[in-house]
Amino acid sequence: MGSFGATEIILIIAVILLMFGGKKIPELMKGLGSGIKEFKNAAKDDKPADKKEEETK
Repeated sequence: MGSFGATEIILIIAVILLMFGGKKIPELMKGLGSGIKEFKNAAKDDKPADKKEEETK
């Protein structure tokens, strides 16, 4: 189980293009990007457990 080479990456990209088509890829990447952005914002807004306990007391 080594690292991926150029041939493996090209093969993976070709399979993805065959499965989803060229027009769906930008939509998938946009959805993935917005999901990651929302996750980061939620993680940033989340307070540590110690501070939450102090605020409730």
